Amino acid sequence: MLATPVHALNADVVVFTDRHHPVVAPTGVRVIHLDAADHLKARLSADLPKDPDQAATIARQRFEDGGSDLQQRLASAYQGLVDAWSLGITKLPAVVVDGQYVVYGDPDVSRALIDIATFRRTRQ
Repeated sequence: MLATPVHALNADVVVFTDRHHPVVAPTGVRVIHLDAADHLKARLSADLPKDPDQAATIARQRFEDGGSDLQQRLASAYQGLVDAWSLGITKLPAVVVDGQYVVYGDPDVSRALIDIATFRRTRQ
């Protein structure tokens, strides 16, 4: 039986995607949904009244009710956007290994990792 590509690479693997580009990723691979912040904001602002003061009060209460878990999820969502931007991600899904190898457009993360491993072996 072949080793899982993630373990075979012994590398940092991150997948950038969104809800319109579902992926199949091996256990242990970090998957960052770049639309997560938008979905969290939409939930916080759902059905707010038209009055700006009332809306702000309700949104603030929802944010507080979400507690540190919600705050962490928002921070993580925005960090994912920053990470994708800093790596120069241009298409989704993007499978990134060690911040320098990327395969775009393949929803099968294991297959993308095999492609990266093959490329790395030919460059040694």
